[in-house]
Amino acid sequence: MSWRRLWAIVIKELRQMRRDRITLAMIVGIPVIQLVLFGYAINTNLRGLEAGISDQANTAGSRALVMDMLATGVIAPVARADTPEGLMAMLRRGDISVGVVVPPDFERRRIDGRAVAQILVDGGDNTVQGAAVQLAQVPIDSSIADSRAPMISTPVEGRISIVGFYNPQRRSAVNIVPGLIGVILTMTMVLFTAIAIVRERERGNMELLIATPLTSAELMIGKVLPYIAIGLVQTSVILALGRWLFVVPISGSLFDVYLAAGLLILANLTLGLLISTRAQSQFQAMQMAFFIFLPSILLSGFMFPFAGMPKVAQWLAEVLPLTHFLRLIRGVMLRGAGLGEMWVDVLALLAFIAVMMAAAILRFRKRLD
Repeated sequence: MSWRRLWAIVIKELRQMRRDRITLAMIVGIPVIQLVLFGYAINTNLRGLEAGISDQANTAGSRALVMDMLATGVIAPVARADTPEGLMAMLRRGDISVGVVVPPDFERRRIDGRAVAQILVDGGDNTVQGAAVQLAQVPIDSSIADSRAPMISTPVEGRISIVGFYNPQRRSAVNIVPGLIGVILTMTMVLFTAIAIVRERERGNMELLIATPLTSAELMIGKVLPYIAIGLVQTSVILALGRWLFVVPISGSLFDVYLAAGLLILANLTLGLLISTRAQSQFQAMQMAFFIFLPSILLSGFMFPFAGMPKVAQWLAEVLPLTHFLRLIRGVMLRGAGLGEMWVDVLALLAFIAVMMAAAILRFRKRLD
């Protein structure tokens, strides 16, 4: 073995790696991304859960109880309702994760030693139910005067009950299986289209396609359409297996399930096309797609609770299509909500599709010029 020739190969690989910006970014970027995500953004201790308050008693004692719950930091009030039914509608739409109900006879219940409040929880996420236990342990410190002896006060312990909806048995599969639809579609659809244009260029077919009367938009859309059918087949397989093996319910409309899946498929395909127009090789395309997978899985709320992340991480997650899809699919399958009730996430996916498709077409035309 010649050490000189061996050293020449090493130098050649280092120089080639230095010229390959994607590989260089992977070397530095992956450790940095994982360190930041796991050390800063990922937090299993839930804080700031979106909560709705329905204080029907509106007494000094009931207001003190609500303030004590807010002081724990577990919940953050985002809405108020006059009745428990209003909180249930918010839970169904996904506007809140926790609802606090204080009945009109709060003071009488406190004197009698009965349950003084009720916590309504979206049980689709087991971590949210676990966080609600902290709220139920909030003490009621106010003392109540004994009517038989006005000058003597007798402290009375209050009790707070927890009612979990949409997953009363607290089965993890009910929460995970709908999310797996989004994760699998993200991994496959982005990767398929990320190598689509690059593959044509590497095989020498791009020149033939350019010579045809095809426009850039027609070529892009033609690349996307076959994979839409593939994505819907994958969705059907996951739904069937989830129903058969794990008895995962589909409380809402099956049409809404497929419509939400179709929006995610289009979002991922257009993102993959944009990657494909920028990558120089199939290997580069796969590397760039990997940069999408890691934040999508970790920040979307699939593996870790969304509410536990800092605000900066939540803002970043709002850019990812998987984040909006998880809200839609869990809302439809677990809570029986319609897509019209979650129109904000639908519009977010449509806007993402439009932006990615326009950027991919412009980038493709630029490369042709």
